[in-house]
Formats: sequence, structure tokens, C-alpha cells
Amino acid sequence: MPPGVDISVPSIARTYDFMLGGGHNFAVDRAVGEEIERVMPGLRDSARVSRAFLGRAVRFMTGQGIRQFLDIGSGIPTVANVHEVAQAQDPDCRVVYVDRDPVAVAHSELMLAGNDRAAIVQADMRDPEKILDSPQVRELIDLDEPLGLLMLLMLHWVPDESGPLELVGRYRAALAPGSFFALTHVTGDHQGENLEEATEVIKESRSPDQVTLRTHAQVSALFAGFELIEPGLVGCGEWRPSGPADIAGAAAMNTLVYAGIGRTS
Repeated sequence: MPPGVDISVPSIARTYDFMLGGGHNFAVDRAVGEEIERVMPGLRDSARVSRAFLGRAVRFMTGQGIRQFLDIGSGIPTVANVHEVAQAQDPDCRVVYVDRDPVAVAHSELMLAGNDRAAIVQADMRDPEKILDSPQVRELIDLDEPLGLLMLLMLHWVPDESGPLELVGRYRAALAPGSFFALTHVTGDHQGENLEEATEVIKESRSPDQVTLRTHAQVSALFAGFELIEPGLVGCGEWRPSGPADIAGAAAMNTLVYAGIGRTS
């Protein structure tokens, strides 16, 4: 446990780890996760489907020739992390993870020890200049070459007043032509009162992070300056599933999160 971590306050990164069946979480995180699951049954399925999209996105990008990745908001390491998926396709792939959660960073450092083609930066996603100028990025990433940028389950934590469109634009401005941008984002388009109750649980949990639900049109706008890859912006379980494991049993859980990949020209 890194010093200074207040385990009486839930962490979204640790709660997500719990939802995925991980072990790097505390009672306060599990309490939030269990309450969300109570008011919205099937949410763990949606978390699994969202994680499966990560693997498909990275494999798609490596198939398009991408050999370097920047994973913003990477979270606590679990199965099929970006560097594991990418380096299974080509051992020369380089990956830089970014997260502000100290537990996520500490476990990532342990996982990446001895891997000279992957590193972790502790930073807030809302400071792209600091991230892009970090020693880890300067060592492993060549911004003059195409890059795979991932912001998975991150931008719904950025409220409208913080300018999510402008934030994505600051990252896009640093990308070389031929780069890819993968995004997943929670939506209320296909959900009812259960989702409102779930977001209320987070509000009452004292977590510093709060969800901003966005419509299909609002999430599509985040791809400004990118060319969306087929099938466009769709439910996470509907983006090029490779088999039953990529799809949730309850149809609603496949569309709780939108997923899409864009390309720079």
C-alpha cells in the first residue's frame, strides 16, 4: 500500500478492479461495487465486456501497423493488459500507461519490472502536456510515428465544465497521421432508473470522481478530427465481437458503454 492512501474513501480504479474480480481493493471499494451491482444487476458483465473491447482494440491497432501505445487511465493491472496483448502480437511493441491512482501505479510498477518496453506515469489525464513530456513517454514513444491512444472508461469522469472535447483535442494535436484513438464511455441512452440509482450510489460514496452520462451524439462529438472506423460508435459488446465471451448475456449490458475507434488522417 503506497503511503498516504486513505482507504476509508472509495477509489473508482479499485472498485473497477473488484467488479472485474481482482484482489487489489478494500472493503470500502467492495461496498460501493456491491451496492451498484444490487441496484443494477449485470454490471459486472458490462465491466467484462468493456475489458474485452480493450483486447480487440489493441489487436485491431497492431493489425494496422501500430507498435506504440499510450493508455490513459489504465487502472489497476488485471488480465490481458495492453502491453500483454500488444507484445503477444509483436514483442517490439512499446506501451506507456498513465494513471493518477497510487495503488494502480504501484501495482503497475511491480508488474512492469524487467519489461524495458513498458512503463507507467503517475499523472492526471487532464494534464496531457505533462504526460507527453514525461521521461517515460520521451523514452518509449515517438510522437512523429503513428500511436495507439486509449481512453477507456475515462471521459465520463470529466464533467462538461472541464471541457472533454478540448481535452481530447489537446491529445489529438500531438498525434502523427495514421494514429488511432480508442474510446469507451458510459451512456444512459439505453438504460432506465437503475442507472440513475447506480450513479447516485457513486455520488453518495464520497468518491471524488462522479459520472457524467452522455448521449450517442455527445460521445460521437469526442471523435472530432478523427475518422470513425466501422462499425462506428456502438455498444461495447457490438464492436466487432469475436465470440460469445465478448458479449454480455443481458442485452442491455452490451450497450451500457459506447465504444469506438477513430483514425487521424
